[in-house]
Amino acid sequence: MKQLENRKNIIIGFVILASLMLLIKLAGLQLFDLSYRTQAKEAALYKLRQVPSRGMIIDRKGKLFVANTPSYDILATFNKIDPAMDTTKFCELLGITKEYFIATLNKDWKSVRFNKKVPFVFLPKLSPDRFAAFKEQIYKFPGFQAELRSTRAYPDSVGAHVLGYLNEADVREIELRPEEYAPGDYIGKSGLEKYYEDELRGKKGISYILKDVNGRKIESFEDGKLDSASTPGLEMRVTLDLELQKYAEKLIGNKRGSVVAIEPSTGEILAMVSAPTYDPNIVGTPKFDSIVNFDKLNKAGLNRAIKGQYPPGSIFKCLAALIGLQREVITADKGIYCGGGYHIGGGKIQKCHAHPQISNVSQAIQYSCNSYFFDLMRKSVNYYGDKKPGEGLDTFVNYLREFGLGSRLGVDIPSENHGYIPDSKYYDKVYKREVNGWRATYMLSIGIGQGELELTVLQMANITAAIANRGYWIKPHLIKEFINSDRKIPAEYKEKHIMRIDQQHYVPVIDGMEMAVRAGTATRAFLDDIVVCGKTGTSENPHGEDHSVFFGFAPKDNPKIAIAVFVENAGFGARYAVPIGSLMIEKYLTGTIRKPRQYLEDDMISKSLLLLPPQELALYEQ
Repeated sequence: MKQLENRKNIIIGFVILASLMLLIKLAGLQLFDLSYRTQAKEAALYKLRQVPSRGMIIDRKGKLFVANTPSYDILATFNKIDPAMDTTKFCELLGITKEYFIATLNKDWKSVRFNKKVPFVFLPKLSPDRFAAFKEQIYKFPGFQAELRSTRAYPDSVGAHVLGYLNEADVREIELRPEEYAPGDYIGKSGLEKYYEDELRGKKGISYILKDVNGRKIESFEDGKLDSASTPGLEMRVTLDLELQKYAEKLIGNKRGSVVAIEPSTGEILAMVSAPTYDPNIVGTPKFDSIVNFDKLNKAGLNRAIKGQYPPGSIFKCLAALIGLQREVITADKGIYCGGGYHIGGGKIQKCHAHPQISNVSQAIQYSCNSYFFDLMRKSVNYYGDKKPGEGLDTFVNYLREFGLGSRLGVDIPSENHGYIPDSKYYDKVYKREVNGWRATYMLSIGIGQGELELTVLQMANITAAIANRGYWIKPHLIKEFINSDRKIPAEYKEKHIMRIDQQHYVPVIDGMEMAVRAGTATRAFLDDIVVCGKTGTSENPHGEDHSVFFGFAPKDNPKIAIAVFVENAGFGARYAVPIGSLMIEKYLTGTIRKPRQYLEDDMISKSLLLLPPQELALYEQ
């Protein structure tokens, strides 16, 4: 009996010990081993990212440039997709084809860009109406989830190049900033959207939602204690004038070229247009690809305002005159005999067009006399003697650099080009085999804005602003303020860049620009009640029709707008560039185009210079 009692106690002890061991193990799993807790939580929770609304962009007067509209991205996690799912029903709900379904899931899984365990954007920008029908049945399609986001909307469909666009963040962008970007996130890829990405983006939030075995949401996890709210991006007021931007695109949109208008006293960019352009609302659609990529000749995706580099033509003569006056190479009241050309020596002549005789620098600008500026350039380069052209040229170039030429101006959109200013090193290299070196006569074309000289249209507009200000310029910029924020715009956009040219030298040059509009090469810019100062240019093009160029400002005193216009393959400056520039000046300063000049407006709007077959041109007109 005693034996049975002992055996019973042993069995009971064993059961108790086994139970204790199980309890200890269970406690370890639930209380101390966090990996099991994490796995359980992931199986029960749905981690929903709250994508913040991107900061809106308004123009200088408060008009809406860029807004947000709600849309949904459908994300897919390849490893969670049921191979037996009803693909026909799925495609019907989303309005896609089976070909799209197959092609979109057929990723290069060997690439670091994709991971079968990580969600990727399967279908972007699904409309709220379409999503409403899909939402009710999304639980039937494991591996797919929806994410609400704000899509950019452009009420007036303008400003594509300067505003920029969004696209999915690539692998490198995610690797550089993993705390801010994940696969499927959108990021600014160009223009203001890229430059001010940090300010416009906002901060993501996260909410945790409990779900059942079918993937349907039940309730917020722990009453939302672990959730974090998203923070919207900063609203931006830009310097652009929406109405002027719209008008500029209307005038030059069916041509190839650029217009940049600046408020001289502040450096604020009033309009920046590159043509041909496109409706920014089509970004991310097949139509966008067809317009931007199908025609390599017209290059609708190129921002010609900051990327295009061109010989400025005769507008450069104003700059050459200022430097010549400062260096005392010329005097304001001395002219030159021009018999239709400038004699270099050895019978060579650089041609000039017919015009009255030139008795001073103002008339040289008024009639755009080539001979005068060939002579000015020769004297500038030979300033230290005809055997030291390098020293003379480099002194001339140093003045040009004070106007911001030969380097980026620092505008607040990416991808700005430098332009190009040739100096003595360039010519030393080009003519290194010359026994006696190079001479001033080898590069006289620089004096009339030709040769190796290249400027961006933004640089041309900035020169105009500097002349309008009689000796200083402020870095051209697009940011005016961040709304409801203590964030200040950079101090560099307030700093004056002052040139070494005395103010009295601007008087004859500006007088010459006024005379060019009143009775010279730029008369199509004349306005009865506003004194416009301007200069035409014809930029020579060895590969085809010359380019039409104009820059100017108005009014003459206390100027409010400085503008540069460059129209590719459009002939003389007076043909296209002058009317476009003067119409924009009139529109900005008066708000209208007077009846006697409406024929110019009609002519500019109706004339297309795009090199496109009719069926492709229709894409731009839709």
